[in-house]
Amino acid sequence: AMAALPPGPLSPPGGGAADAAGPEGAEGLFVLLGAGLAAASHPLLYVKLLVQVGHEPLPPTIGRNVLGRKVLYLPGFFTYARHIVEVDGKRGLFRGLTPRLISSTLSTITRGSVKKAFPLEDMEHVSNKDDVKTSLRKVVRETSHEMMMQCVSRVVSHPLHVISMRCMVQFVGREVKYSGVFSAIGRIFKEEGILGFFVGLVPHILGDVIFLWCCNLLAHFINTYAVDDNFSQASVIRSYTKFVMGIAVSMLTYPFLLVGDLMAVNNCGLRAGLPPYAPVFASWIHCWRYLSAQGQLFRGSSLLFRRAPVPASFPID
Repeated sequence: AMAALPPGPLSPPGGGAADAAGPEGAEGLFVLLGAGLAAASHPLLYVKLLVQVGHEPLPPTIGRNVLGRKVLYLPGFFTYARHIVEVDGKRGLFRGLTPRLISSTLSTITRGSVKKAFPLEDMEHVSNKDDVKTSLRKVVRETSHEMMMQCVSRVVSHPLHVISMRCMVQFVGREVKYSGVFSAIGRIFKEEGILGFFVGLVPHILGDVIFLWCCNLLAHFINTYAVDDNFSQASVIRSYTKFVMGIAVSMLTYPFLLVGDLMAVNNCGLRAGLPPYAPVFASWIHCWRYLSAQGQLFRGSSLLFRRAPVPASFPID
């Protein structure tokens, strides 16, 4: 679920070092932290993307569910990652990392620039002394500000996200079409024009917007109506509510992430974006409807316990 979270809007409470470092130091620190997190999580997102496009190079195995019944399980993250290492070596787990690091850096810098242009100091933050109407108005203003930062950073960083996705799915067909950032930029511009850098952008932005509004409003209503001020740990609970809501809401908006990533690689000349993995989609709505009809809108959302679809005629017991 955490892989579905948009970068930036959520963070555990307590700014700590970033606040003490000052504006310039904080921005540099966030860039480094973002790059480190992107590098550390890259194998996870790499495996997730291969599962999203439907690449299953390993057969399912028979296991048992919590009720003790035999079920078919597809390989989990660790088994899948071990297969990638066997094929490409340990460095293979970091295919597509360079454009992803650039994308992460662009996203962080853009958010910082937008925040400077429209500083939070000009806005009133929610206070426990506010009445219901006033606090809701402040939450709406803060969420609108977060949404603006997220949308701008998504637009700026999306071209590198597309390149990263395409570099990774080359594992499926063993292609070398996208071998470097600059050559990939030239190839996409030549074959697809400017719009080629923004395929899959709309569902990603829609997912970000829905995520932010649902997360912030739910957290606000829970903190306002469900957390009793007389409770000794009320302030601690409130500080974590938004973070916990983000994890829950990210699962609901996961289909937007899936559709956006599939559109980024669809019909780009790579095997993973062509039949039999997927038809050539006319739009992201066509992709959504196709996945919905197949019951695959949450494909790749879990990488640990992946139940395999079993035909009615396949005997397990």
